Amino acid sequence: MGKITDLTKEQQESLGKLKEQVPDAMEGFSAFMGGVGKPGALDGKTKELIALALSVKAQCTWCIAIHGKKCISLGATREEMVEAAMVAALMGGGPALMYVKIVQDTIDEFS
Repeated sequence: MGKITDLTKEQQESLGKLKEQVPDAMEGFSAFMGGVGKPGALDGKTKELIALALSVKAQCTWCIAIHGKKCISLGATREEMVEAAMVAALMGGGPALMYVKIVQDTIDEFS
């Protein structure tokens, strides 16, 4: 398995443990995520590209892997994903720019 796949499995295991430890909080958070993720004025792909960019800005490796995989599943192109990541790097500076590499690794692993 690739390192990005390992990250997504690691995150799923962590969230599973949290669901056992704090079920009410995780249920509420899951409902919130589902509501925000539903298509509205923005379609699902656009929302995931935004989430990917915010993941780069937040420097969250797990988030990049998860949202990058979702972007690909929703038909986002490499160009769209890298451009979204570069907008985040513009806003986040050099440290955020370093996380664009994880976006590229995610695209390579899941495409």
